[in-house]
Amino acid sequence: MFPHCLARLALAACLVSALPAAHAQSFPAKPITLVVPHSAGGTSDILARTVAAEAAKSLGQTIVVDNKGGANGTIAAKQVASAAPDGYTLLLATASTHGINPSLYSRISYDAVKDFKPVTLLATVPNVLVVGPNLKVNSVQELIAYIKSQGDRINMGSAGAGTPGHLAGEMFKREAGLQFTHVPYKGGSPAITDLIGGQIDFMFTTIPGVLPHVKAGTLRALAVTSPQRSPALAGIPTMAESGLAGFQALSWHGVVAPAGTPDAVVARLNEALSGALAAPAVKQRLMEEGAQASTLHTAAFGEFIQQEIAAWARAVKDSGATVN
Repeated sequence: MFPHCLARLALAACLVSALPAAHAQSFPAKPITLVVPHSAGGTSDILARTVAAEAAKSLGQTIVVDNKGGANGTIAAKQVASAAPDGYTLLLATASTHGINPSLYSRISYDAVKDFKPVTLLATVPNVLVVGPNLKVNSVQELIAYIKSQGDRINMGSAGAGTPGHLAGEMFKREAGLQFTHVPYKGGSPAITDLIGGQIDFMFTTIPGVLPHVKAGTLRALAVTSPQRSPALAGIPTMAESGLAGFQALSWHGVVAPAGTPDAVVARLNEALSGALAAPAVKQRLMEEGAQASTLHTAAFGEFIQQEIAAWARAVKDSGATVN
């Protein structure tokens, strides 16, 4: 091969290898879409919009929140898994999309590990164990004793089969050696309404949906499912403090990108999102939603996801829940 041809090939190789770096340096050059696997107005949506608005200041581009609810988050996850790996389409990953679904669905349209590149964990949201006003128990141990005294006549509600609240209940059943009937609802709101009305006896659910009722006295909070107490319910003990050592069932939210997204782009996103979580106004808003900022960057977040998949798999198996 002639020397000038070799020189041209070498130049071409250099240009090709420089493309990812050049792309990362110019990123972002247009608005970013953050796909949220839930409808507008809920905790996931509020958290996403709060963090996105702050992170956009650092990035110099708008982060557009796109709500794509349905099928326990599988629709949104599949959309992002199939998107171009350029950092412009991201997913708000949750305990459902990247913890529960891999075990819940017998056939799933995405691989929670292989199809995504972790960016950062944003926040954890503990579930809270609440009982209705007619149930005269004031602690987890009193509830356990009451359930055991009633055989299988006690009903636990949830926002739906396979949701974090349902599976937290299955963990409770296993750890405390209980028997009760699970009543799945189509969402948390109707379950909470029936809990207040006495149609069901207790439920595990995220803090924001029940906090006003707990403050008003129409529901009684017995324990939170996080390792530490929640600032939103500082006077309420954890399940571990209530006699169930090691009990943990967290809802959580993080950001993932399609697999193959350049490392430099992920680093830029990570920097902006981490900075947003450090902003006092963002911290305050998350606390109001019962959420705690919790950054775990790329590799550590990836390990966290794999641990969550393994942890929820046992709860799914115990529940017998499955979706075809």
